Amino acid sequence: MSEFRTMDEALERIRERDGRYDERAYLFVLAALEYSQSRLPERRHITGQELSHACRDLALEHYGLMALTVLKHWGVATTQDLGRIVFTLIDVGLLAKQATDRIEDFEGVYDFAEALEAGYRSPGEPPAEVGGLGAARGREVTDGADAAAGL
Repeated sequence: MSEFRTMDEALERIRERDGRYDERAYLFVLAALEYSQSRLPERRHITGQELSHACRDLALEHYGLMALTVLKHWGVATTQDLGRIVFTLIDVGLLAKQATDRIEDFEGVYDFAEALEAGYRSPGEPPAEVGGLGAARGREVTDGADAAAGL
């Protein structure tokens, strides 16, 4: 899928296309994609909404109370920003998309400040059900197209 020999080459191409986000935001979205896959019973295509929720969950897990501050420092303040990052990663060949994937899938998935502040929990505290990928656990994959990991 990708012609890059190193991640540095990929990041250079991203900087040439869209410099509005810190490169760590792109790496974070890629990590959130893998994080979301690891929480599913089988690898499959991840929707924009699912990836948005995975980004929220991963940010809270890694950065806790600082999650909103860290993401904003990287230039990420809305789920639309996550969509722009994803579609840049698609444009440079680091991710693949399905025909049904649209950047609009990331619009208004949740309010960043509300989700990142209300969703915080102390280490060891069980997660609150706020619409993350936990709801997808146990769901059977019925469509072969879903089984391919794309987005």
